Amino acid sequence: MLQYADDVRATTTRTIPTQTTRTIPAQTARPIPAQTARPIPVAVHALDPLSRAGVVSYLRQCPEISLVEEDHHQAGAGVALLVADTFDEAAMAGLSRLVKAERTRVVLILDRIQEPELLDVVSLGVTTILWRREVTGERLRQAVRTAVRGHGDLPPDLLGKLIGCMGRRRTGDGPDHNPADYGMLPREVDVLRLVADGMDTGEIAVKLLYSERTIKNIIHTVTTRFQLRNRAHAVAYALREGYI
Repeated sequence: MLQYADDVRATTTRTIPTQTTRTIPAQTARPIPAQTARPIPVAVHALDPLSRAGVVSYLRQCPEISLVEEDHHQAGAGVALLVADTFDEAAMAGLSRLVKAERTRVVLILDRIQEPELLDVVSLGVTTILWRREVTGERLRQAVRTAVRGHGDLPPDLLGKLIGCMGRRRTGDGPDHNPADYGMLPREVDVLRLVADGMDTGEIAVKLLYSERTIKNIIHTVTTRFQLRNRAHAVAYALREGYI
């Protein structure tokens, strides 16, 4: 019996051939297209054609910037870049039109500017200024990106001049001006426009990416500066003066 079992094992034992390992080709990785930011529309304004051509040649090298014609620049979209030798009445008129009529961010490029004109510029909400002698392609690119985010970029000497001037006005050493003479700032207009649309403080804060405290401070500043009674009065004033 044992012999039979041994015979059976002897006759039934087989060598199982080793399976050949097959290399399964890895799936070809499909490149995931990167999400590119929407280009920033930029319109260049200049009285001097050569100045405009120089700035345009710089901006064409920036892939995140889309140059648009002055006449086709949409209100409230992108950045308007104003080039002027000096800040005279013509430059002020052009700047006022860009800020108030088109309600857009502005980058100002100048050779020089006096203290009173600097205050006028800042009162319009323009806080991105470059000296023409310091303009490069990279500086223009940075200025456009800064302006479209609503931030400020002033040359150090201009910033020092502005701080000194504001300090003198606060202590009464400067010329006597009514704060309302400087008009509404762009972000103040943005807030009042949303108030006019029926939004409350929280909704406006979410819409403009500000804190609720900032929105309250903006409204308080407007009502105090223009001697207005409340939000409704502020909206009515902004409508009557053509801000919204």
